[in-house]
Amino acid sequence: MGTARRNPRVLVVTPEVTYLPDRMGSLASFFTAKAGGLADVSAALVSALFDQGADVHVALPDYRAIFSDRLVPFLKEEITSIQRKMPDDRVHLAEDRAFFYINRVYSAHGDENIKMALAFQREVINNIIPRVQPDLIHCNDWMTGLIPAVARRLRIPSLFTIHNIHTVKSTLAFIEDRGIDAASSWQHLYYMHYAANYETARDTNPVDFLTSGIFAAHFVNTVSPSFLVEVVDGQHHFVEPQIRRELANKYYAGVGFGILNAPDPAFNPTTDPDLKKNFGPKDHAAGKRENKRFLQRNLGLIEDADAPLFFWPSRLDPVQKGCQLLAEIFYRVISTWWDRNLQIVFVANGEYQGVFQEIVNQHQFHKRVAICDFSEQMEHLAYAASDFILMPSRFEPCGLPQMIAPIYGSLPVAHDIGGIHDTIQHIELAAGTGNGFLFKVYDAAGLFWAIEQAMNFFSRPSAEKARHIKRIMTESAATFTHEHTARRYIELYEKMLKRPLIVEDAATR
Repeated sequence: MGTARRNPRVLVVTPEVTYLPDRMGSLASFFTAKAGGLADVSAALVSALFDQGADVHVALPDYRAIFSDRLVPFLKEEITSIQRKMPDDRVHLAEDRAFFYINRVYSAHGDENIKMALAFQREVINNIIPRVQPDLIHCNDWMTGLIPAVARRLRIPSLFTIHNIHTVKSTLAFIEDRGIDAASSWQHLYYMHYAANYETARDTNPVDFLTSGIFAAHFVNTVSPSFLVEVVDGQHHFVEPQIRRELANKYYAGVGFGILNAPDPAFNPTTDPDLKKNFGPKDHAAGKRENKRFLQRNLGLIEDADAPLFFWPSRLDPVQKGCQLLAEIFYRVISTWWDRNLQIVFVANGEYQGVFQEIVNQHQFHKRVAICDFSEQMEHLAYAASDFILMPSRFEPCGLPQMIAPIYGSLPVAHDIGGIHDTIQHIELAAGTGNGFLFKVYDAAGLFWAIEQAMNFFSRPSAEKARHIKRIMTESAATFTHEHTARRYIELYEKMLKRPLIVEDAATR
């Protein structure tokens, strides 16, 4: 009897993860290391790939202090020994004192983050890759940007995913001081100045981590097809020129792609435990009314189930999220629909929180506007209670709120850019298409126009509105899923490997 063919082995390397499937190993269900959206995406992708039968492994830092509260049955000192007893475990912890005792994923000091990233990559390069022996390595963001160069040397196909287009720089000398043998793969790294040889580059020529990942990786993807094209076309001036050039090289070489993220499956109004009343597409009208009244009562707003309720779901960041556009027209929006009791609820932190609070105080809008610090419970409830979300982003590498909101029957009012463009279409009532209200010119007038379109929809007959929202909720729940995202990654992996990722007659994992 011949040996069963095994599936190609994929190693996902990520500095953040929120949850992993229990079946991946004894420790998987205890891990939580999250700073932002990358954590959710990494966890969801690994989970979905595993569920679909892929031979997937994950490498992440051993954040012992973060993990310890979840490791109730075990002592910290036993982590290593437990893993040694379980050779089939698919979760591989990179061990270093740089992140053993920290209580957050990233430090407030940039130099410390570089040291932690180098410690993580050193362990992946020196220990985890030799142990796992992957057929493909999938790296994520600048914190893993040196690994594709090593994968080139080892002739292992690598995919580099850009979630946040942010980079750091350091010298080869500093990189080697942290235990990484840069001399063996120096020619696959990206330097800020021309590097003729290793010796002249070592001490004074900075290595760009994110650009190195793009430069060395066999394939690259962003988390939005449109955002990738926008960067390549030079539409976003905040993107450093070397990043744009290397992304353009990959894109025009046919090895640069965009794959959309998907929201956490916990965002489901039929089962969401944070709602006052659960609902689905068929009974959304009654469910949203009850959740709206509950939210209004708890936030001290006018209790009116017929009031149009707008929800701001993103951080109040004027650089990316466009909150200054709303601030410019804030009084006009509230006063224009004063008789309709139009209300706006913010569940977000950020520097513009104080700006909106000043406007509310000045005009006594306390019964019509609520400004809340971010909390997951309030976020879920606000999606369920609101009629619309506001998302006038200047740029959006992917975005998740515009995908979550339609699942809850809350329609996006958004700038037609990046990941928003890929996921939201302007509603055409006659054709029965679309799932939101988009403005193309990034200014306050454009946002006001989109709000007007939303209010025109809100004023339509109840039966007509209900029909469209039912369609939108149903389509969104079917489209914005991790299974769909995982399938796109599987297709990309197979393109890179030139063979199937999941072999039907593979040996049982």
